Amino acid sequence: MSTDHADRWTAAWTLHTFSADVTIPIGHPCMGGGIAPASAVVDPLEAIGFVLAGGTLTKPIVFVSVDWCEIRNDAYEAWRAELAGVAGTDPERVLVTAIHQHDAPVVDTEAQRRLEAVNATGAVCDIDFAQTSVGSVARALALALERPPRRVTHVGTGRAMVERVASNRRYARADGSIAYDRTSAAHDPAAHAAPEGLIDPWLRTLSLWDEDEPLLALSSYAVHPMSYYGSGEVSADFVGIARRARQRALPGVVQVYASGCSGNVTAGKYNDGARSNRPVLAARIERAMAEAWAATERRPLESAAFRCSQLRFEPRSGPGHTPEDLETRLANNADPFDQCLAALALSWQARAQADRPIDLPVLELGPAVLVLLPGEAYVEYQLLAQSLRPEAFVLALGYGESATGYIPTALQIAEDDENLGVWYWVSPTAEQILGDGLREALVPAASSKP
Repeated sequence: MSTDHADRWTAAWTLHTFSADVTIPIGHPCMGGGIAPASAVVDPLEAIGFVLAGGTLTKPIVFVSVDWCEIRNDAYEAWRAELAGVAGTDPERVLVTAIHQHDAPVVDTEAQRRLEAVNATGAVCDIDFAQTSVGSVARALALALERPPRRVTHVGTGRAMVERVASNRRYARADGSIAYDRTSAAHDPAAHAAPEGLIDPWLRTLSLWDEDEPLLALSSYAVHPMSYYGSGEVSADFVGIARRARQRALPGVVQVYASGCSGNVTAGKYNDGARSNRPVLAARIERAMAEAWAATERRPLESAAFRCSQLRFEPRSGPGHTPEDLETRLANNADPFDQCLAALALSWQARAQADRPIDLPVLELGPAVLVLLPGEAYVEYQLLAQSLRPEAFVLALGYGESATGYIPTALQIAEDDENLGVWYWVSPTAEQILGDGLREALVPAASSKP
């Protein structure tokens, strides 16, 4: 594909949008091999994105949100490199985020190679499918760039409270003890009765306009996007249903959804996993999207700035997490999913040992600030990001480079958050590292790149 689109970027702000089907085939692992593989497709998985260029940007920004569980390590770099090549920009300016549905794939090609090298029974992903999907999205982007761009003159910001969807995993039982078992589908009456706990109740929508004509709406809310899952029924789940409903309501406005920092936020207070709850949760998200749209304030887009800090997390260590222990688990464990977990951990450790940092990109668009955090960052980091820029409309997104797994705070570690037994591959220093990175990235500096 051509890599030279520099001649099309002019002084005017321009927008191209693109989308591609990235639905996994029947038999493909879901959630990194942790649940039943795909047995049916309830609704398709999509990658939806845009390219913003011109104005005060010296190089384009590419953003894409994917209906996958996670994209990690070499696979994440492959997405950024290929899309950057098509758009004629730098990989650090390609922002890729997974929405984190669970009846969807975790893609880590290095982990899969490690599994195949020892003839493991577990499987994280299909490498050929992973590569084909990136190519499909890249082709969609290339085709979009061949179409005339849309002019962007204004940026819009709006928000609305979401009612009866999100709740923190953490809650207090009647005897005062602390529990962390409020999962996406909670069955304990105590989990339903307890208060929501620490959440961000606001759904936020950032929009791009040509004068008074809306072009694109990017909405985000911090919640694990699952109603029921695990039986192999591939789906974009309730947030995908809501996104598609808004697309039907506003056919001329491209609808993009991205999950906020929701490693410790689920729908468990309001959801027991009944299939009838999926459309109910979708309707609540859709309602908030419509209300945020109605509340949108539009301002001229006069300037933009891009910054990208680098995060160097330390791998989790200790018994069971040394390279030697992980290699043993990979080769000898009778549990296929534990083999997958070991391979994922080894893939991450190899990256960390090679001193390949994780990017923390920030895009400023007039009154709005978009920051993409790595992994399953807990909601505390989203609230921190907002507190660092109280004057701005901060859209803090999670599930960028997802190699880290969960990124908790000291509170959850001290209270033995049971979710940190697996899918947690960074050391307790991660809170300091991510917090410092956010402070560096979100404070405007002379080093900002246009």
